[in-house]
Amino acid sequence: MGWGRGAGAGGALVDGPRAIMRMNHEKSGFDCPGCAWPDDTKGLHLDICENGIKHVTWEMTHKRVGREFFAAHSVTELFGWSDFDLEDQGRLTEPMVYDPESDHYVPISWHDAFEKVGRALRELGNPDQASFYTSGRLGNEATFLYQLMARELGTNNLPDCSNMCHEASGRALRASLGTGKGTVDLKDWEVTDALFIMGVNAASNAPRMLTALAEAHRRGAQIVHINPLVEAAATRTIVPHGFLDMATFHTTRTSTLNLQPRIGGDMALLRGISKTVLEQAKTDPKALDQEFIDRHTAGFGEYRALCEETSWEEIEHQSGLGRDEILKAAHVYRDADRSIISWCLGVSQHEHGVDTVREIINVLLLRGNLGREGAGPSPVRGNSNVQGNRTCGIDHRPTEEFLERLDEACKIDAPREHGLDTVGTIHAMHRGDVKVFVGMGGNFALAAPDTPYTYEALRRCELTVQVSTKLNRSHLVHGRRALILPCLGRTEKDDQRHGIQSISVEDSMSMVHLSVGMKRPASRHLLSEPAIIAGIARAALPDSPTAWEWYIEDYDRIRDTMSQALDGFEDFNRRVRLPLGFRIKQPARELVFLTPSGRAEFSTAPLPDVVPAHGTLALGTVRSHDQWNTTIYSDNDRYRGIKNLRTLVFMNKDDMRERGLSEFDPVDITSTAKDGSTRSLAGFLAIPYDIPRGCAAGYMPEMNVLCAICNYSTQSDQPLMKHVKVTITPAT
Repeated sequence: MGWGRGAGAGGALVDGPRAIMRMNHEKSGFDCPGCAWPDDTKGLHLDICENGIKHVTWEMTHKRVGREFFAAHSVTELFGWSDFDLEDQGRLTEPMVYDPESDHYVPISWHDAFEKVGRALRELGNPDQASFYTSGRLGNEATFLYQLMARELGTNNLPDCSNMCHEASGRALRASLGTGKGTVDLKDWEVTDALFIMGVNAASNAPRMLTALAEAHRRGAQIVHINPLVEAAATRTIVPHGFLDMATFHTTRTSTLNLQPRIGGDMALLRGISKTVLEQAKTDPKALDQEFIDRHTAGFGEYRALCEETSWEEIEHQSGLGRDEILKAAHVYRDADRSIISWCLGVSQHEHGVDTVREIINVLLLRGNLGREGAGPSPVRGNSNVQGNRTCGIDHRPTEEFLERLDEACKIDAPREHGLDTVGTIHAMHRGDVKVFVGMGGNFALAAPDTPYTYEALRRCELTVQVSTKLNRSHLVHGRRALILPCLGRTEKDDQRHGIQSISVEDSMSMVHLSVGMKRPASRHLLSEPAIIAGIARAALPDSPTAWEWYIEDYDRIRDTMSQALDGFEDFNRRVRLPLGFRIKQPARELVFLTPSGRAEFSTAPLPDVVPAHGTLALGTVRSHDQWNTTIYSDNDRYRGIKNLRTLVFMNKDDMRERGLSEFDPVDITSTAKDGSTRSLAGFLAIPYDIPRGCAAGYMPEMNVLCAICNYSTQSDQPLMKHVKVTITPAT
């Protein structure tokens, strides 16, 4: 099990194993700060994976970044360091403020740091000149306070990482089913007859999913992986917590069928499955669940006509698959009594991402795969609590129902005008319309698209504030004034006036449970994220009626208010302490559809044209195995056979031959944006890989340079990180 060149560097030999034994443990444990896969329902004592271990040991390093480090290194110097080397310096230990005269960060007290942020917010011409970003690692209690502070200030500028990842999924699910989340839970995965896994590399994105896949294969379920790249874990795996398996290198199969559509071709494949089922229904009425369709859906007639009108030639052309391959998947779906379709960013980060997710729902509705055990839609969320962030109010387009409950529970008058999402915030900073940017976790500068444009936007701010555990690029790409506010990690004890506090998180299947840190904080100067938010809020809103300090004394008080403000969080403090916590109600799971028709709604979008023009390729950005979001543990990608290299592009061998390229030849990559502008990377190395013709792939964040800020979906406003039009030529 490789930890990479620095993932465990400095980690304690005693604390590390203790932490691993407590991770994802339902009693007095902390939630893995990595992915959002649900905790095992059978009470597994070691519900862990390699990525989780790397993430925890990376956080628990004994290395420290204090005032001595910043005194020795200017910001200009640090900007030239690699992103690995920045994070490898260790944990931040005290608040720091940028000194423009010396080009160094220097210490500042918490009181003065809060006052500096508060004054900047108080002096804005209007509240919409501030934007409050959050990554998915923020706990529910901090999330609730964060959005409360922003709305009490008077803005809905609450961009988050969902704007770049699963915004399309939420919008599609709301349109089709009236809920923005999936309807299945882990128990459904344990009994389903067929799993369709679309656009996700489980080994990197949700490694604990591999356990569910292996167990499903053992009991005879059909597992169809749909991805332009056949990833290692889409064939066989070593169960992540199976130590005997790991010791003996015993692998378990994780698929019964692998299909490789072209990038963006998933919707055509799904249309082909629907077309097959509808054709079979002409001679076999059992191919459809007509009773379910009649009782619970709207728009079936129009969708059936659309499928009939869509030719097989178009389906094959757009999907990049032969009809025989599509029929294999369709027969798996038709023969299964219960099916789950699961997907990730390979589906959502496209211009037509909303339409594709709605097509997933269309397929499920045809056979009544909703509202019953072992069936339904199951989006795979990435960050630990990204779904909880949205549930608890991080939403730039809040509903009136949410705002009314928030106003009543918190005695505020929240703004009604929609705020800025991630792309909108970057544009507004670039124009000078957003003057204060607060980043609550994450590494915004690297995660966002169009890296030079994003850098310039951040540098045009009057003040940037980053709440972080470790040094990263976003501390070096800053506004005219800048603050680094160090916070506790997920593994650390949060000791407040009324004792050690717990936080709650929501996994990707809507289970809410507690997380309690077990390790002494990396520095006595660290504050919890709720405490930092409360400190900023009190300084920015000196006359606020909200009892910010009172909330921080005991997080149960925050949860009591949340139970009044948030639908589904009633009796929060009691229910969250139940074994495994509680599941937020999902009306669509109970066949209650909060749509205009009161039914699940078929969609009738035409197939998009995703076939690259002659001479161009469709490029998708991906993560390496030894990486989590923008954190790079090493330059290796073990599952793809790559060592000590990240500046590469994976290509079909025939596409390489057509361009006169051999393995490891340097190439220049140029993207063309919707507005005709171009962006380029030089000297990347071409690597032959099993990927469809006309497609290519490379690592983020290095390739974010190619993702133009104007290239975002008109359906979801998501940056098109998985579908970039590029030309690749031998390096000049």
